[in-house]
Amino acid sequence: MKNYIIQSIRLTLVLIVLLCILYPLGIALAGKISKGNGSGEKLTKNGKVVGYALIGQSFTKPEYFWGRPSAVAYNAAGSAGSNKGPSNPDYLKEVSNRIDTLLKYNPGLKKSEIPADMVTASGSGLDPNISEQGAAIQINRVAKARKLDQNKVKELVAMNTLKPFLGLFGPSSVNVLKLNLALDNL
Repeated sequence: MKNYIIQSIRLTLVLIVLLCILYPLGIALAGKISKGNGSGEKLTKNGKVVGYALIGQSFTKPEYFWGRPSAVAYNAAGSAGSNKGPSNPDYLKEVSNRIDTLLKYNPGLKKSEIPADMVTASGSGLDPNISEQGAAIQINRVAKARKLDQNKVKELVAMNTLKPFLGLFGPSSVNVLKLNLALDNL
């Protein structure tokens, strides 16, 4: 029995060193060598911080690309989903209103062309990215509002499209804040 107690104490001490000291230090080091030194990638405009690359923002003007809807109004302090299921009448009404808004501001767009990410909120409510299709359906509106050539806006979307990791994992996506900052720089 004494042997088991000593082995248990040794194992506990080894796990304390590994999980309470080395692992947190490794994670902190990884954060320090990442973009933003562990504080997140800050995006600036004219020397002023306008947002973070990994936190979505609300854009409602026609001359900007719109992001994914948020159940928490993009409040990072209260990150959460709506927890409403597809059979909830309130949720269905919200989605229907979002579809109507997209159709109103994007003439010529068909309901069947709207990707799900443009009318449903993410689980965190802070998703900064939209699908490549979500950006594509907005090109005409943005180009018209900014009096730009559609091909120039398409090119900008293509330049700001993040491809799947190793070409295999995940879908292509577009960071809305980075894309809108690139639009402002034109």
